[in-house]
Amino acid sequence: MDINHGNKRLEVFVDSDSGISFTKCQQLSRHLETYLDEEKPLGEDYVLEVSSPGVTRPLKFWRQYPRNVGRKVEVTMQNKDQHTGTLMEVHPATITLEEKVRRKEGKRKVTETVRTELPYDDIAKTIVKISF
Repeated sequence: MDINHGNKRLEVFVDSDSGISFTKCQQLSRHLETYLDEEKPLGEDYVLEVSSPGVTRPLKFWRQYPRNVGRKVEVTMQNKDQHTGTLMEVHPATITLEEKVRRKEGKRKVTETVRTELPYDDIAKTIVKISF
């Protein structure tokens, strides 16, 4: 939830393991509107937006990872290292990515596929990369 008191805008992002439909967003919006109109914590004039987070928003909770297995993700670690690859496995303490890594072999560069296990507690941000 993001509240900006300067221009009285309230953005609510709703997520669920079973998905969020337009109807669910609409119902939640009406419920919040009723509260905001009665209690007036933002005053008379405000803008309320209720939506699902969408694919551009980072994964914030462990429960979001299993449903993204098989998708390409970009993971930024706490130490700022970045890993991009396919999310292959998710465990409570780690996630496993399949990454393409380029290494030098003599005078040529060779690309190989490796599996990288990343500690969940060391992850700063994970974004699902959309490919068309």
